[in-house]
Order: sequence, then structure tokens, then C-alpha cells
Amino acid sequence: MSLGSHLRELRIRLSWSAGFLVGGTVAGWFLFDPVFRILQQPLIDVTEARGIEAVVNFGTVVSAFDLRIQVSIFLGVLMTAPIWLWNFWAFIAPGLKQREKRYAIGFVAAALPLFLAGTALAWTSLPGFVIVLIGFTPEGSTNVINAAEYVLFAIRILLIFGLAFVMPVVLVLLNFAGLATGKGILKSWRFAVFIIAVVSALATPVAEPMTMFLMMAPLTALYFLAVGVAITNDKRRERKLAKLGESSELELE
Repeated sequence: MSLGSHLRELRIRLSWSAGFLVGGTVAGWFLFDPVFRILQQPLIDVTEARGIEAVVNFGTVVSAFDLRIQVSIFLGVLMTAPIWLWNFWAFIAPGLKQREKRYAIGFVAAALPLFLAGTALAWTSLPGFVIVLIGFTPEGSTNVINAAEYVLFAIRILLIFGLAFVMPVVLVLLNFAGLATGKGILKSWRFAVFIIAVVSALATPVAEPMTMFLMMAPLTALYFLAVGVAITNDKRRERKLAKLGESSELELE
């Protein structure tokens, strides 16, 4: 395909992606109110349960409008992700080798459901997390929360949990790319388990230790599964190199 054809295809795919993104942003505009009500609910719950007044504050005249625009764009990007990701893949796929395509498809197939599982867990855990943190407010005080910072806090929690679930897939990808060995990944198991424990504690802030353990178990299993896959791949690579070395020696003889 000529350079001109590539540029035309790029323009078409960008146009389609931008069009759907605009449509998703418009939909996000109308979804802002129900989404914001859900985010506000933990503050209402903590006010009723503990008598701690917690309110969301918009500091300027345009703060509410700015926040609605930002959340609408975020929701638009999120809802149209399958479309613009597909267009991105369709544009770069012809230039990839068959092996690279397999790796890319395998990575997405494994990472996407794990990321969605992580964000879903974060979404269900967010109310409890907010209630615990607001609970540190001294009695008789009012917790006035900046609306934009509160929404950004929620988005960060979603992304952190989503990425935490994807990390085992990233480790396997680094191993397949030759940037990390299985034994090297295994050496960091203590640090990995510590991070998993922290994420699990954040996910179950108001629950008993058993619930935290049940949260840790699948994440720890995913980590050690990634280690096993990496070590297996290292051994396969070593056998392949050994065969190539034997073939070279036979040719020299």
C-alpha cells in the first residue's frame, strides 16, 4: 500500500473514531447526573450512619459545567473504546508479522476481561472506601469536598484496580519480549504479594480479614500463574537456542 493510501485510511479511521467519540461524549453528558448521584451516595450514607456532614462543593461559577464536560468526555472515551481501539488495530495490523499479531491478540484477550474485572471490583468497593476515609472527620466537623477532586479520586481508584489486575499479563508480555525472565519475576514475589495485600485492603476497607484474603487469593494466583508461564517460556526458548547451536555445529563439521 502506498503512503497516500495509508494516509487516506488513517484519515477515514480517525474520522470514524472522532465521530463516535463525539456521540459518546453527548451520551456521557446525559449520563453525568445518574453517575454523579451514585458517587454522592457514600457521602449521604456516612452522614446518616455516623452523623458526619460531608458535602460536595463546586468552588466557582463554572466548576459544575467544567466537571460535566470532563466527565462527559471520559465517559465518551470509555463507551466508544471498542470502536476506536478496533480502528487502531485495523490500521496497524497489516504491518505486523503473524507472530506479533498472535501476541497482540493474546494480550488483549487476556488483559481486557481482567481490567474490566478490576474496575468492576473497584466500583463496588468505592462506597466502603469513601465511608472509611470520611469517617476520620472529627465529630461536629463538616467535610467539604471539592467536586472535581472527588471525581478524579474515583477515577484513579478505578484505574489503579484495573491496572493491578492486568499486571500479570504485562509480566508475561515482558517475558515474551525478552525484557524479563521468569526467575527474575519470581525474585520479586515478596514485593508483589505486599502490593496485592495493599490493593486487597483498599478493596475491602470495612470487611473482615477473611474477605481481604478472598480478594488476595485470585490476584496472588494470577501472579504466580504469570511466573509459571514465564518460566515455561524461558525453558522453551533455551531448548530452541540449544537446537540452533547443535545445528550450527553440524554445519561447521
